[in-house]
Amino acid sequence: MKLVILDRDGVINEDSDDYIKSVEEWIPIPGSVEAIAALSSAGYTVVVATNQSGIARKYFDEYELAAMHQKMSALVEDAGGQISGVFFCPHGPDDGCECRKPGLGLIKQIETEFGTSVEGTPFVGDTAKDILVAKLAGCHPVLVKTGKGVATLAEINSTELAGVEVFDSLKDFADSLLQNETPS
Repeated sequence: MKLVILDRDGVINEDSDDYIKSVEEWIPIPGSVEAIAALSSAGYTVVVATNQSGIARKYFDEYELAAMHQKMSALVEDAGGQISGVFFCPHGPDDGCECRKPGLGLIKQIETEFGTSVEGTPFVGDTAKDILVAKLAGCHPVLVKTGKGVATLAEINSTELAGVEVFDSLKDFADSLLQNETPS
């Protein structure tokens, strides 16, 4: 199985320090929907792994989150692709759960759901937590400069960046991955 794991806020959609709290605030980053559709059309199983502590903070509820994910999925489907799963952590940073990135709970859920290992799977994110969970899970960490990506690059050291590919956007990552694929 060809799998790609994506963080949501800052990778697929615009991010906000005030949280994305509604369908109206969920705005795709230019090219991201088309990138997911291209990956999906090329045979990749595309899944999303996202921390959504806004639920624990009572900024929005699971129904509103489901509506955001429905909008995201519908846009990808309209572009000819598919998101095969959305895995989210609803807990706050102090809740001590295993699913909040950089914990491995979401990764374990993905492995169980699809009956596969994520070893070597591209994990695309925009924060140090995304890079860390990717490395802990044995994924191939990819950092995009959208969302908090530029700030993340400025914050982390060269050791933490070791083995991390950096792209301007999800679209640039997808274009590169599909361009460098060996035909089967």
